[in-house]
Amino acid sequence: MPALISLALFVVLTLSITAYGYRLYVRPRRFYEQLGGPVTADATPLEAPQGKRFMVRLVEKVGEAMPISPQEVSMTRRYLIAAGFRSEVAPKIYYGLKVVLCAAALIVALLVRDSLTESPVLRVVLVVAAALAGFFAPNMALDHLVSKRQEKLRLSLPDALDLMIVCMEAGLGLDQAILATSRELEYTHPEISQELKLVNLEMRAGKRRLEALKNLADRTGEPEIRKLVATLIQADRFGTSIADSLRTHSDYLRVRRRQQAEERAAKVGVKLVFPIFFFILPAMLVVAAGPGLLQLFKNLFPMMKSFQM
Repeated sequence: MPALISLALFVVLTLSITAYGYRLYVRPRRFYEQLGGPVTADATPLEAPQGKRFMVRLVEKVGEAMPISPQEVSMTRRYLIAAGFRSEVAPKIYYGLKVVLCAAALIVALLVRDSLTESPVLRVVLVVAAALAGFFAPNMALDHLVSKRQEKLRLSLPDALDLMIVCMEAGLGLDQAILATSRELEYTHPEISQELKLVNLEMRAGKRRLEALKNLADRTGEPEIRKLVATLIQADRFGTSIADSLRTHSDYLRVRRRQQAEERAAKVGVKLVFPIFFFILPAMLVVAAGPGLLQLFKNLFPMMKSFQM
């Protein structure tokens, strides 16, 4: 009898999983094949995006209710754009996320403070610290994303300049070279490709080239891109060869990157002093001098006792 019950449960479970997978994966795939569109292997149910959209809308409503000054919103929007978030609702989601994380950290701290400490002062400090950590965690995450994206832009800039030089020496103008470079670097360096595409779109929308390049520098906040924009503006203003200016700037970026690598390598010896002194040297002393010290204590103490007698 138990074997029959186990077999029946196994059959029911197998049929349920089969029906669930057929409705969520097989039928949508066949439907896309009939339409002639792309068939994705990672089809997901419709409830998951709806749930995500609900959470995003909830966080957005919370951020929209916060009394934030327009100057602070403008500064936050600049940081979000530098991190790659260009949506209009990004500042609202950002501030809503700060409030939600602050409330969540506060609730968690209130629940676990009794098990962590018995001091009433430390309990209050724990709750306040958790609330502050939850409120300022998005700030630190945003700073990390901005610095990481700026580093990617800085590392991909020499390759983009080399490709622009090749395009310009092949007979293209600067605008066409920027467009061709953005297309060619779409997969290898997507960050610089997106920024160059935005520059091209701004110029096609009617903005002047100098204004579009200045917007590129303000949008990214990367110092090397600011130097590149200043170089392009000066070359265009004084009528010098833009290809030669780009080649010089590309060589300068590579030399600077090599110098920074050499500087970091030279600092390794100084940075290793404290780990060696506090962690490696005591272990080496124990291994090297430990047996000798044991033998010394073993033979010296009896001799000292005999002298006292």
